[in-house]
Amino acid sequence: MFILLLGGGGIYLILGDLKEAVILLSFVFVVISITFFQEKKTENSLEALRNLSSPRALVLRDGVQERIAGREVVREDIVILTEGDRVPADAFVMSSSNLLVDESLLTGESMAVRKTSTGKEIKDMRPGGDDLPFVYSGTLVVQGYGIAKVTSIGINTEIGKIGKALKSIKSEKTLLEKETKKLVFTLATLGIFLSLVVVVTYGLTRHDWLHGILAGITFVMAMLPEEFPVVLTIFLAIGAWRISKNNVLTRKIPAVETLGSATVLCVDKTGTLTLNKMSVSKLFVVGGFYDIPNPKKCDLLEEFHELVEFGFLASQKDAFDTMEKAIKDLSDHALANTEHIHKDWRLVKEYTLSRELLSVSHVWQSPEGDGYVIAAKGAPESIFDLCHLTEQEQASLTNKINMMAKDNLRVIAVAKAYFKKETDLPLKQHDFDFHFLGLIGLTDPIRPDVDEAIKECYRAGIRVVMITGDYPNTALNIAKQIGLSSPDGVLTGTEVSKMNEKELKNKVKNINVFARMVPEQKLLLVNALKDEKEIVAMTGDGVNDAPALKSAHIGVAMGGRGTDVAREASDLVLLDDNFISIVKAVRLGRRIFDNLKKAVVYILAVHIPIAGMSLIPLFFNLPLVLMPVHIAFLELIIDPACSIVLEVEKEEANVMKRPPRSLKEPLANKRNILLGLLQGFSALTIILTIFFAVLFWGKNEADARTFVFASLVITNLGLILTNRSWSRSLKEIFLSKNKSFWLVSILTIFFLLCVLYTPFLQKIFFFSTLHLIDLTLCLLIGLLSILWFEALKSFINNKKTTNSNIE
Repeated sequence: MFILLLGGGGIYLILGDLKEAVILLSFVFVVISITFFQEKKTENSLEALRNLSSPRALVLRDGVQERIAGREVVREDIVILTEGDRVPADAFVMSSSNLLVDESLLTGESMAVRKTSTGKEIKDMRPGGDDLPFVYSGTLVVQGYGIAKVTSIGINTEIGKIGKALKSIKSEKTLLEKETKKLVFTLATLGIFLSLVVVVTYGLTRHDWLHGILAGITFVMAMLPEEFPVVLTIFLAIGAWRISKNNVLTRKIPAVETLGSATVLCVDKTGTLTLNKMSVSKLFVVGGFYDIPNPKKCDLLEEFHELVEFGFLASQKDAFDTMEKAIKDLSDHALANTEHIHKDWRLVKEYTLSRELLSVSHVWQSPEGDGYVIAAKGAPESIFDLCHLTEQEQASLTNKINMMAKDNLRVIAVAKAYFKKETDLPLKQHDFDFHFLGLIGLTDPIRPDVDEAIKECYRAGIRVVMITGDYPNTALNIAKQIGLSSPDGVLTGTEVSKMNEKELKNKVKNINVFARMVPEQKLLLVNALKDEKEIVAMTGDGVNDAPALKSAHIGVAMGGRGTDVAREASDLVLLDDNFISIVKAVRLGRRIFDNLKKAVVYILAVHIPIAGMSLIPLFFNLPLVLMPVHIAFLELIIDPACSIVLEVEKEEANVMKRPPRSLKEPLANKRNILLGLLQGFSALTIILTIFFAVLFWGKNEADARTFVFASLVITNLGLILTNRSWSRSLKEIFLSKNKSFWLVSILTIFFLLCVLYTPFLQKIFFFSTLHLIDLTLCLLIGLLSILWFEALKSFINNKKTTNSNIE
């Protein structure tokens, strides 16, 4: 459009028409201003997303742990590293426990390397090798825990040095972008071909090649759908920003498009359906149960002290996990001023959670003792295994666990062991002689309004599947409370791992509750659902969740408790870990795609009467109605209408009352193209009829041009108005809130009156003066061109109402 405006202005200069050239070239600056505004708005939205998506770091400042964007880390910061974190900067390891880091990003070596603290700083240490005290920006913590002091940031880090060599990054086009590119190419090719026909026809019939080229430029300006890429960029970028306002960060923009297609939401229970604010509410030892209404005001009986003591010893000292925080909170208040608090004990070794054994053991050394004290906690079945309990003992304890699970409690077991210093510590937890201590029951309240959000999903044709590491009874109880469909069926992770693909596919058709699931089994579940032609959205937070998140059509990582690895593998990040936010994102995703379809139909429809009135008079040997200046004026309405007015339009009333759309459904499908063609050709037919009628009445060229242009402007506003909603009536649309529409409409009418009644602009636009009755007729033409569509909407809405009443 920019080049065409320059070309048209240049031809007017050659023809000696200085006024026309100046006004046309002035539109260049107007187009630049609109483009700048649109791109600035888009860039602001993307910048807001970049700020949110920056890798996070857990730092210790003024004795307080806080999560900050990785790029806000500065030299001398104390960084806390845990499994799944991306290291935010080059740093010196001050202390660590089983800290393993994947440095393949820098070294190419696939094996993770062990990090240990030397107690003193070493300079100029390069990546690679075990037992070194340095970690590097961009590398991945795959196991353990560490505290490090930042030594280098930004471009001074090892990865920053590599970054200096990078020139550019090329990303693959999305399906939507490819579709838009194809549509633009097709219409532009057709426009260029027809414009050449216009030039040749004009030159041969009227022997005026310069004006012929001008007519060709006018036609190709009318045909060129340059709004499509603008609309695509703005709608998706600003749409992603709007979704972020609902606590969902879009890491990959195409996810905005995919959201409306989701047929299954696979969600974690803890923190997503629940508040993830654990507190210990019940304890069990062999003597019986003990209820804890308030952990901060608890007079704990002596027989339960050891259970809480070893539960705390088996947790991280600076707890980040919500369960460990809850145990620490109880320990701080219930065991204060007792011999069960061991501030002088030293942590010697940590046995971390593994796929084979869902338990953690901490080895402690007392200053007075001659041996080690081992505290273990984890899944009850793993602790049973460590303690070598008999089948009868396990059955009895399982009964107690089920009783706790029915109260919506998450149950973990605790055990203790002692080991003499005479030999080296064993490699496995199984080599200790553990003694079972008891069970700790933790409660996590369900989030408010989750049940209503699930009902909304069902109305929208979206199935909800709950995944949890809890016991089946706990999962079933939660499923019933939140109103999950078919809540009585449950499948455990153990059962999933024993099934073949065919068996799992059959099961996932009807099962909506999955308990005792580990991350590897999530991947099996995702693939089984995909094989059943479902469009899957999957939530996850751990390192091992990354494959499932990557495999899902829409991977949703937890922003609060999720690891950086999970975030990087995901398409969306749930900033508040809240299921309701996912549902809001789906609603917004559907609204964005709906508005995109409206914009495509509008763009297609509005170009048809403009292109038609640029082309048809030529073949009837009639004066040219539209010139480049008129097209440029109309484009100033079209651009903000499709990229601003329709983008902010609220969702349709049925947006969450219809099935998900197919991923294969193109943006410009046959229905939408037909709708755009019908709208466009109906407007062209009416305006063309009026054009011929004006000439038949003996009016001159200026009168016909003025009448056609005013009618086109009013029709344009009518097309904007009717395409704001495909379900609401014209009256409902007119009364609904959309400030952008009214701003565009008022400015359009103001500038139309200026060019119609200002003598200087009248000459530039080659207009005559329209009387009040003429303007009224133009208004009626604009309304008449969209009247059939309003009648169609009314018919469809009445039919839906009738069917609803019958049901």
